[in-house]
Amino acid sequence: MTSILLAIQSAVGQGILWGIMALGVYLTYRLLDFADLTVDGSFATGGAVCAIWITNGGNVVIGVVLATIAGFAAGFITGFLHTKCKIPPILAGILTQLGLYSINLRIMGRSNLPLLQYDTIFKNLMEITGLGSSAVTIMVGSVCVVIVISLCYWFFGTEIGSAIRATGNNENMVTAQGINTNTTKVLGLMIGNGLIAMSGALVAQQQSSADVKMGIGAIVIGLASIVIGEVIFGRKGGFRFRLFSIVVGSIIYRIIVAIVLQMGLNTDDLKLLSAILVAVALAVPVLLEKRKQVSSYKKLTGKEL
Repeated sequence: MTSILLAIQSAVGQGILWGIMALGVYLTYRLLDFADLTVDGSFATGGAVCAIWITNGGNVVIGVVLATIAGFAAGFITGFLHTKCKIPPILAGILTQLGLYSINLRIMGRSNLPLLQYDTIFKNLMEITGLGSSAVTIMVGSVCVVIVISLCYWFFGTEIGSAIRATGNNENMVTAQGINTNTTKVLGLMIGNGLIAMSGALVAQQQSSADVKMGIGAIVIGLASIVIGEVIFGRKGGFRFRLFSIVVGSIIYRIIVAIVLQMGLNTDDLKLLSAILVAVALAVPVLLEKRKQVSSYKKLTGKEL
């Protein structure tokens, strides 16, 4: 029981850090209505840039900033391929993701870069506060999430931010208003992948290593977090509430994974578990809505469908 509680505490911290990645996926997938598969590559790019900066004696906070800028660049490439080269969204994302794998290897010079001998945000705070790893992870992640959500809430309320949101809802209407949708798409992709890379940088510092494969499956985890958040809290509520619900969805996803692993699940089956969680989370709302419609029909007509 104690091991499960410790695993849940660790999962909460991990869920918050990965929640920033889920927010990036949400911006492209839900707001921009763009199936962006750059995620797996840009997440690892964030970790790679931050790790190589730290191993060269750079400041740990600036490392996160540089990683975020690298994510902006990755999003720009995907946006450029889609808007200027007219490549379909999924293929544009796959091409960028594929290219980033080699770029990440070039950045780090090898497939894995350990940070055990170097300072990180988490190590520094553990030394200053005397708190444990999980508590510091939750503290750092919470501060970052509040800052990110506050900035997103402000930005997407501005004129250009509203244009990005409108592009995802009705691109033709936005074009009719004289707004360049190519610009809004590229901007949205840059912001989304910037957040994803920031999450990669924080995760790399928290686990004291960056790996070229650390982003594999990140898109599924991001989607799982979004869907779980929407299933629990619904799609109603303000924009800020929905952003927080995604982070909560990420935490719940991590807790489910931690509990299942503690119950003896083989780590080789983790990707399968993620796929099942996403499938169940997507299917449940549809089944509940269908059941509600059948119930309403029976109540109104007294007949079975």
